[in-house]
Amino acid sequence: MKLKLTAVFGGLLLLMSGCAVNYTTPAGGVDIGALSDDDIATLMSLEPASEFPAGIAVVRIQASGYSSRTNDSYGGGKFSVVTVRDIEDEEDIKNLIKLPMVAGIAPLNRVLIQSNLQSIKDLRLSAARLKADMLLVYSVDTSFHVESTSLGPLSVITLGTLPNHKAYVSATTSGALIDVRTGYVYGASEATEREQQRSNVWSTQEAIDAARIQAESASFKGFIQDFEVMWKSIVEQYIDG
Repeated sequence: MKLKLTAVFGGLLLLMSGCAVNYTTPAGGVDIGALSDDDIATLMSLEPASEFPAGIAVVRIQASGYSSRTNDSYGGGKFSVVTVRDIEDEEDIKNLIKLPMVAGIAPLNRVLIQSNLQSIKDLRLSAARLKADMLLVYSVDTSFHVESTSLGPLSVITLGTLPNHKAYVSATTSGALIDVRTGYVYGASEATEREQQRSNVWSTQEAIDAARIQAESASFKGFIQDFEVMWKSIVEQYIDG
């Protein structure tokens, strides 16, 4: 009887451990500057060729194989493309259309994007199919922290085991505005936001992911605000100047 009870108890432990709920942090962002296939001399020789008012194609890129609880990516290679807006405020996108000398804003979708993505040129080709003059490409890099411990991309968080300490999600949205015709970079924008909580609040997958979405959404909003300032300086330099 003792052996049978021990076996049953051991089985229950295995069952309980097998039922542990985990949250896997999404894959990271992409270093956009590293995706150029040109050498330094070529980059220095590039000149702007966009006409104003300019049509702007917009695309979000992430690490290859990126996925989250609210989104998946398309394509492979050195990076992938996220075509569904889950952290972007539609009002922010609409406000871009109201900027001076903007002819229109158009997202790149799967129909226009090839599956093997190796460089920014692949995205420029897709933007060219839309007859866009410029390409706004951005990426979101998100990290999870418990006190001083950083949980990077694809880290596994076992729910219910976190100590009662400060926890936060930090998200940085960074991007660049690129001339579709020549690859010339007009400028770069970046914004970082942090969503802080107590780690014991992270008791469910939904709770952790809600913190991620809040941080990423705030980061994107800050990125758009920074881009708007940059755009006005571009207009002053290339039109008014």
